[in-house]
Amino acid sequence: MSQVISEQTANSEQLHELAQQLRVDSVRASDAAGSGHPTSAMSAADLMAVLFSTQLRYDFSAPENAANDHLVFSKGHASPLLYALYKAAGAIDDQELLTFREFGSRLQGHPTPEIPWVDVATGSLGQGLPIAVGIALAGARLESSDFRVWVLCGDSELAEGSMWEAIEQAGHAGLDNLIAIVDVNRLGQRGPTMHEWDTSSLAARASACGWDVQEIDGHDFAAIEGAYAQALGADGPAVIFARTKKGSGVSAVEDKPGWHGKPLEDPEAAIAELGGIRSLSVTVQSPPAPSPLEIERAPVERPTYERGIDVATRGAYGDALAWIGSIDERVVALDAEVGNSTYAERFAQKHPDRFFEMFIAEQQMVATAIGLQTRGWKPFASSFGAFLSRAYDFVRMGAISDADLKLCGSHVGVSIGPDGPSQMALEDIAAFRAVLDSVVLYPCDANQTVCLVDAMREHRGFSYMRTTRGATQVLYEPGEDFWIGGSRTIRSSDDDDVTLIGAGITLHECLIAAADLTDQGITSRVIDLYSVKPVDADAILKAANETRLLMTVEDHWAEGGIGETVAGVLAESGAGTPLARLAVSERPGSGPPKALLAAAGIDAAGIAAAVKERITNIR
Repeated sequence: MSQVISEQTANSEQLHELAQQLRVDSVRASDAAGSGHPTSAMSAADLMAVLFSTQLRYDFSAPENAANDHLVFSKGHASPLLYALYKAAGAIDDQELLTFREFGSRLQGHPTPEIPWVDVATGSLGQGLPIAVGIALAGARLESSDFRVWVLCGDSELAEGSMWEAIEQAGHAGLDNLIAIVDVNRLGQRGPTMHEWDTSSLAARASACGWDVQEIDGHDFAAIEGAYAQALGADGPAVIFARTKKGSGVSAVEDKPGWHGKPLEDPEAAIAELGGIRSLSVTVQSPPAPSPLEIERAPVERPTYERGIDVATRGAYGDALAWIGSIDERVVALDAEVGNSTYAERFAQKHPDRFFEMFIAEQQMVATAIGLQTRGWKPFASSFGAFLSRAYDFVRMGAISDADLKLCGSHVGVSIGPDGPSQMALEDIAAFRAVLDSVVLYPCDANQTVCLVDAMREHRGFSYMRTTRGATQVLYEPGEDFWIGGSRTIRSSDDDDVTLIGAGITLHECLIAAADLTDQGITSRVIDLYSVKPVDADAILKAANETRLLMTVEDHWAEGGIGETVAGVLAESGAGTPLARLAVSERPGSGPPKALLAAAGIDAAGIAAAVKERITNIR
C-alpha cells in the first residue's frame, strides 16, 4: 500500500492505516536493534497519526524555521514511534529507520538534538513537559509567535514532581500554545501505574491548575480529532488524557505486563497481525510565516567598582546581569523566588519583559531555561547554590542536549553564616565540574564577577558561577580582563616557598595568610583560581616547579572541589610537588561567618598554621 495522507484527505480508514504503519515500523526498528520500547510506541500510534496528519505544522526541510510547531516526546523511550513518524513524513528513509540504536546512528535509544527536528534530549522521564513550558513561554512572552508546542507524555512520568511544577507554571502563565497529550496506557516498567486507567484524579488536579482538560479513548480517531480541535481553542494550556493499551494491535503483548523495554518475540507474526508493512506518507502542514521579533531595550552602563571597597559578588552578579541584558537583547533571566538575595531582581527592574519568576521550583526554572535556549535565547538562571541540586538531573540532561545554559548559585559554603548547613552549598563545584564540557567559575571580587558574567554570555554551553553572600574587598581594577580557563597570580617572587591557591572567599584569606607568613620568614605565592573548570594548568605547573609546596583552600567539601582539580593537574603531569588541601571536613552549624571559616580551618590563621606545619616537614 502506497498513498499520501494530508489534512485534506485524512479519514478514519487512512488514519488507521497510518497508525498501523507506525506500529509496524516501531516493531521493525526495535527488532533490528534487538532492544527498544515498541509497546510504549504502539499505544500512542493513533494519537500521533492524527497529530501529524491534521494538526502539526512543521517544515522538515527547514527545522530552523522560527514558525515551526514543536513536538516534544516527554516519554522519550517511545522513540521508535518518533522515528517512524519521521519516516512517514519523508524526513528519513526506511534504511535509516532500521539503524535504530546502532553505534553511530543518530536514531539513538532516546531522542537527542543530534536529530535536527528534536529540541531536547528526553530520556529522563519528567523533563519533556517542563522544558516545553520554556519553549511555550518563549513563543507567548518573548516572540509573540503563534507556533504550538505539542508534548507526548506518559502516564508513569506523572508521578514525577517536576511534571506538576510544569503544570502549575503553565497554568499560572496561561500558555494557550501548549498542548499535552498523555498516553495513559496503564502499564509502567514493572507493572500497573499508580492510577491505571482512572484519569479522573489526574484530570481534576490539572483542571485546578487552570488547564483545559479532556479524557478520551486514545484509540478513537473521531475522539482524538475532536480533542485536538478543543485543545487548540482553549484559553490556556490544554491536556488530553488518552486511555490507550500498551502494545496496542498485537494480541501477544497488548495490555500485558512484562513487555516494557523489550522487542517482540515474534515480530513477523506481530507485523502480519497489524496488516503487514506499508509505505504510506504524510504531508505535514507548512508553518505560517514567522512573526517579526521586537525586543524591549533599556540602556545600562557597565558596572564598575573602586578598588578597596567591599562588595558582595552576588550583588555584582545582579548588576552585571542587568548590564549584559542591555548589550545583548537575547539575554533572559530566571529566578526561583530569591531574586532579592541573588540580586537577579536588578535584571527584572531593567528588563521586565525578559525576566521569568519561577517561584520555588528549581527544576522548572532550569527546565524553562533549557526550553528558552532552544529558541536562541541566552538564559541566566539563579538560586541559592544548595537548591540547584534539586535540578541536577535537568542540568545533566541539558548537557546531553548541548544546551546553552548559564546558572548562578549564591550563598555558598560555610561563609554564609547563621542560616546553617541546609543553606550552604558545599557540593556544587563537584557536581557541576562533573557535567560534560561544563564551565565552573568562582570570582573573588566585583569587577572580576562582571567580566566573567560577560564571558558566560559569550560562551555557548553549560556554565556555572558561584557567588558569595558576604561582601569581599575589590582587588582588581575596573575593566581588567578575565577569561574562561584563566587564573591570576596575585603575588609572587623568585624565591617563594609555598603557593596558596584559592578562589572566591578563600582567595582573600590566602592573601591575609601570605602577609602573615611573610612576617614569619615564609614567602608565599597566591593564585586566584577563578576558573575551576577549565583550569589553568600552566599556572599550577609553573607554581609546582618554582615552589616547594602547593596548598589549596576552599569553602567546599574536599571531594570534587578545587583541591581535587589541582591534584588532577599534578597527577597528569607527573609533578612531584607536595599538595596540601584545606577544605570543609566536618558538618557545619550556624554561626558568624568568621567563626565558621575558622572552625573549618580555612581562614587566614588556619591557612598560616597549616603552611608552617607542612613546610617544616619538607625543608
